[in-house]
Amino acid sequence: MAEIEARIRRIIQDVERRNPGESEFHQAVTEVASTLAPVLRKYPQYAEHKIIERICEPERQIIFRVPWQDDRGEVHINRGFRVGFNSALGPYKGGLRFHPSVNLGIVKFLGFEQTFKNAITGMPIGGAKGGADFDPKGRSDDEVMRFCQSFMTELYRHLGEFTDVPAGDIGVGQREIGYLFGQYKRITNRYESGVLTGKSPSWGGSLVRKEATGYGVVYFVEEMLKVRGDSIEGKTCIVSGSGNVAIYAMEKLEMLGAKPVACSDSSGVLHDPRGIQLDTVKRIKEVERGRIAAYVEAHPHAHYFPAGNIWSVPCDIALPCATQNELDDGSARMLVENGCIAVAEGANMPTTPGGVRVLLDAGIAYGPGKAANAGGVATSALEMQQNASRDAWTFEYTEKRLHEIMQNIHRDCYQTAEEFGCPGNYVVGANILGFLRVAEAMVAFGLI
Repeated sequence: MAEIEARIRRIIQDVERRNPGESEFHQAVTEVASTLAPVLRKYPQYAEHKIIERICEPERQIIFRVPWQDDRGEVHINRGFRVGFNSALGPYKGGLRFHPSVNLGIVKFLGFEQTFKNAITGMPIGGAKGGADFDPKGRSDDEVMRFCQSFMTELYRHLGEFTDVPAGDIGVGQREIGYLFGQYKRITNRYESGVLTGKSPSWGGSLVRKEATGYGVVYFVEEMLKVRGDSIEGKTCIVSGSGNVAIYAMEKLEMLGAKPVACSDSSGVLHDPRGIQLDTVKRIKEVERGRIAAYVEAHPHAHYFPAGNIWSVPCDIALPCATQNELDDGSARMLVENGCIAVAEGANMPTTPGGVRVLLDAGIAYGPGKAANAGGVATSALEMQQNASRDAWTFEYTEKRLHEIMQNIHRDCYQTAEEFGCPGNYVVGANILGFLRVAEAMVAFGLI
């Protein structure tokens, strides 16, 4: 076992050496690889075929220039990315992120995580991620359209419903997906609905896709609490972020009898002890595209804290749904001290390694993002099914499928953790489950 662990450390060191300056990617690789020693001991053929080393190297990395013109006629140059990480289980699948923080390391970490997340769903999809260092905030619809058209003019040649199927992520919603799909359709002269997901239901999108990630996180929490003899009903909850994932996580929490009392955005933290009024949050964020501080204008009893720390708000359930590394060890300790019993990640890698250790050591039910937030990409795969069959499913049927998928993900992660000697540890269960599914396919295909 010591020899296997030493080999894994060398693999991690090699990834760090060959990918300098990409700290988020290093973190993601370390988090997964450090749990795989028991797998290599049980299945030595995966070491022989160097599966970990191969999974850590993307199959393709595309970087391109995105020139566009704003409403004043000024020319801007952004950088676009698409990293196809692994296609052993199906076509590349993963979102596009438009945000100033986007760089190659961020995209690689997201694509690496996506590979395991997609495998865990049980759907036939590989892992990828992409985006650009473009900020759609404050831009007009025409400016966003021109950027999306320029972005897709390069990216389209690398896409296809059997090749690579992007979706949305931070900064990319139905508006952006519409502009991207329109340009793809124009260039290719094909109405290839399955080439993008997250579309409007009026032109090929899936009902429930908008809600899927948030709903799925809550379904995962429901299953984690169920095996502990508990439930969501009556619990006080905090949800970081106030975008798509956070909004619909809060909505499903309310449906199941819980009370969300805090959410946030990049400017600050909103605390409403009477319970967050979702209609107001949806109006501010989805219609007005404003800041969460405006909430207190309609609900003066609520409190807004500029640059506040949402994790200091006492709660039973905490859902980090904003961005990577937002929940550190100090904040995790605050959650533990305040009596939190469950944490599930709606965002990708929102908890730092130190924060994860604090939560696991405290015995809190902790659902890592690659399992807990997989409902979004699972529903994207359901959208691909509908597009392929020229079908449209009802909201109720699609949500039922989502619920079943999240129950299966929880069951499979839970059982895998038990099989490898770490009962209740969803980090180990999710990492090993995803790895085994990808590794089996890679061995079957030979050295490619």
